[in-house]
Amino acid sequence: MKRSRINEIMSAADDLIRSHGFTLPPFAYWTPDEFKSKRETAKRIIDARMGWDITDYGQGDFEKLGLFLFTLRNGSLADLQKGGGMVYAEKLLISRKDQISPMHTHVIKSEDIINRGGATMAIELFGSDAEGNLDDTAGGTVMCDGIPRDFAPGEVLLFQPGESVTLMPGDWHAFWGADGDVLIGEVSTVNDDLTDNIFRDEIGRFSAIEEDEAPTHLLVSDYEAWLSG
Repeated sequence: MKRSRINEIMSAADDLIRSHGFTLPPFAYWTPDEFKSKRETAKRIIDARMGWDITDYGQGDFEKLGLFLFTLRNGSLADLQKGGGMVYAEKLLISRKDQISPMHTHVIKSEDIINRGGATMAIELFGSDAEGNLDDTAGGTVMCDGIPRDFAPGEVLLFQPGESVTLMPGDWHAFWGADGDVLIGEVSTVNDDLTDNIFRDEIGRFSAIEEDEAPTHLLVSDYEAWLSG
C-alpha cells in the first residue's frame, strides 16, 4: 500500500470514529517524531502493539479485501498464561461496505465482535474439524448478546448497531459491512496479530508499504523500523 493512501484512510477513519461519539487516545495523534522522542515512556504501547493498523492483507485491493483497526489496549500473554493480570484487549475496527476481512480463526483469542454503529455487520461462519481446520460441512453455536444461536456451515449472520457475537477459538469467520460502513468494537483476550491469526487462504496479515510520502502517524507494523535504537 502507498503511504499516501494509508494517511488518507487514517484521516477518514478518525472522522468516522468521531462521528459515532468515540475519541481515540492521545498517543493516536503523535507524529512520528513525537513517538520517537517518547519511545522510552511509551514502551508499553510499543511492546503491546497498540495503535493504528491498516491492512490489505498483501493483496493490493484495500477496498475489496482490507480492514482498518486501532488497538486501544492490549494485555500480556504472560498474564494470560498465569491466569491473572491484564488478560484483555480492545480494538476499534472499520469495515467498509462489501470490504471483506477474510476467513480466519484464532488459536488463543476469544472475542466479542460488536456493531458499534453505522450499517449492518455481516459475519460468515464455519466450524472446525478435530484438528481445528475449517470444516465446510460443520456449523456450530455462538453467543449473540448472551443468547445462543446455531449456525449452519457458511451461514451469514447479520448484526444491527448494538448487537454482538462472541467468537471462540475454532470459530472460523469472515466479516464485512453489508449495506454500508460499520464501526466495530472488539473486546477480547490478549491479542497477538503476529502469530494468532490463522487464515483459510495463504495471505499476509500486514501490508508492504510504498513510502511515497511521510507518515502522518505510525502503524503498529512501523514500530520496529521507526522506533528501534
